Amino acid sequence: MTAPLNSVDSVRHTDLMWNATRSLRHAIDQLEFLTLLGEGTLPLDAFRTYLEQDRLYLAGYAKALAILASKAPDAATAAFWATSAASAVEEATLHESLLLGDALPPTDAQAMHSPTCLGYVSYLVATAATEPYPVAAAAILPCFWIYADVAVRLSVSAEQVLYHDPNHPYAQWVSTYDSEEFRDAVECARLLVDDAARLATDAQRSAMIDAFVIATRYESMFWDSALHPTPWPTSSSEIAASEVTL
Repeated sequence: MTAPLNSVDSVRHTDLMWNATRSLRHAIDQLEFLTLLGEGTLPLDAFRTYLEQDRLYLAGYAKALAILASKAPDAATAAFWATSAASAVEEATLHESLLLGDALPPTDAQAMHSPTCLGYVSYLVATAATEPYPVAAAAILPCFWIYADVAVRLSVSAEQVLYHDPNHPYAQWVSTYDSEEFRDAVECARLLVDDAARLATDAQRSAMIDAFVIATRYESMFWDSALHPTPWPTSSSEIAASEVTL
């Protein structure tokens, strides 16, 4: 476990959480998926895979946010998390419109949770349901903050892509996360997590850092799995069925 903070008022606890993920965030910046996404050269099937998995993820993320709202210490805090849950549902709908549009290659396959997607969603929902409010809020934060941080750098290359192709789906997607509205939501989420840390015990503040690190790991794995997917293990019955059809 991470050593507890001696004085939560001397520094923002979210800064400590951020610093604990420095090496992870550097690795995220080097991910091939994000590099190709920013350049606009990511294979279309990889982008489709990402959107399919993110749509499934957002449904679970919305559930975790709704649970977090139910545990919030006051009405204003509950309203923010509940609004964020609604925004996640709306975002999933936008993903669906991209998936059904003409920009991406069609597929007849029914999307199912990848191991990484299911692991991340399960972690967030379980943490929101079973951990104290401060720890649950810390686990939720990377999806806000990491996305906004990555989008700042991706937006630079996305501007060039949009200049040459105003309808490029990658650049349009990046621009939604590098908006003032989204940055404001990130700062509000940070403030709420900082507020939670001030009222938390030393053990809970330590657990908050651990939860933030775990969720950041999942963020990295999630992006990478879109380009380098890890399939579910094949069951013996599925192997037998495939042999029959050969």
